[in-house]
Amino acid sequence: MDVKTKPLNQINEEAIHTLTRELGPSDTARFIQQFTAGDGDYTTRRREQVADTSIEEVMQTVKERRTRSNS
Repeated sequence: MDVKTKPLNQINEEAIHTLTRELGPSDTARFIQQFTAGDGDYTTRRREQVADTSIEEVMQTVKERRTRSNS
């Protein structure tokens, strides 16, 4: 059996075309983002962002978001 392989860039192009046709551009972008490596150290950056936040502030934010989403 003779197996012909396509170049990787052609496979990528066909895959993105198929995903866009089947899922639409927005969901295709969301799907591809799963496989894109981020940069930096998320855990350290997140800890720095919330270092001065109390549990009461977090709970208040949660309550406000729940109220907005139920409106």
